[in-house]
Amino acid sequence: MSVMETNEPTSPACAADAAAPRRKPRKLVVVLAALAILLCVLAAAFFAYASDSYHDLDANHRNLVSTEALPVQQGTNYLAFGDPDAEVGLVFYPGAKVEYSAYAPLMRNLADRGYLAVVVQMPFNFAFFDINAADRVRADFPAVDTWWVGGHSLGGSMAAQYAADHADDGALDGLVLLGSYSASDLSDTDLGVISLYGSNDQVLNRTKLENNADLLPEGAATVEIEGGNHASFGTYGPQSGDGEATITPADQQTQTANVIDAYIRSLTPKDNEADQPIFTKPSEYETIQNTSATAA
Repeated sequence: MSVMETNEPTSPACAADAAAPRRKPRKLVVVLAALAILLCVLAAAFFAYASDSYHDLDANHRNLVSTEALPVQQGTNYLAFGDPDAEVGLVFYPGAKVEYSAYAPLMRNLADRGYLAVVVQMPFNFAFFDINAADRVRADFPAVDTWWVGGHSLGGSMAAQYAADHADDGALDGLVLLGSYSASDLSDTDLGVISLYGSNDQVLNRTKLENNADLLPEGAATVEIEGGNHASFGTYGPQSGDGEATITPADQQTQTANVIDAYIRSLTPKDNEADQPIFTKPSEYETIQNTSATAA
C-alpha cells in the first residue's frame, strides 16, 4: 500500500512555532553583546580612575638609597627598609591610588628605630585587590619574630581585615591605622592597635572613626597629630578634599614613627625598670623625642 503525499500549505501558526527557536539565540547574542559592552565601559572607567593616581614626589628616589646603616631591599612588589633580622616587622598597605614608594620616608623613620618596615605595592594602587600581601612579606623574612600590619586610609582598613583574618593564628601582634579606621571586628582579639590621624585631616570620615572605635580591642590607642592632615603620612603632595597641614610632612612622619614606636614598646615586656611603657594608659601619650602629638 502506498503512502499518499499531500502538498497542503503549512498554517501560519505552525510556521511561527517553527521559527520561534531560531529567534532565541539571536536575543541571547544581543544580551551578551550588551553585557560585554557594559563591562568594557566599566573597565575603561575604572582604569581611567585608577590611572589618575598620586605619585611619589621623590622623583630621584633619594629615599630608596640603601646604606650599610639602613639597608633598603626591593622585593617582589614591596620595598623593605631596615634590618631583615629585626625583632619586629611592620607590613604597610598604601592608601588608595597612592604610589607605594611615597611612604618611603615614613618607612625609613621606622627603620631608624630598629624595625623592619615593608611597604607593599598594590595592584592598580588599591589594597583591596591584595589583602593577603602580608603573607608573602612575612614568608620572605622568616627571621623576624614579631609582625605588625598597618596602612594608610583604605590601606589601613584592608590591613584591619587582614588582622581580623589572622587574629587567632598567632601571626600578628598588632595593627597600625593612619588616617583610617577598622571595618572589621577586632574587639575580642588580643591585638595591639594604634590609630593616628591629623587634626586637619578632611578626608577621613570622623563619624566612622568614632563609631568604629567599638570594633577595636581593649587597650587600643587613638592619637591626634596636631597640625597634620591626611596626605602628609606620605610624600605625594596635596590630596583632593584634604585640609591644609600646618606642620611639614617630615614633621608629621617623624611624630607618627615616634608614636608607633612608643606604643609597640609599651606592649613589649622590659627587663629594665627604666624602659617601662611610655603609654601608661590607652588614651594617654607622653611626649617623646620632642614630638608634639597629643591624645585624641
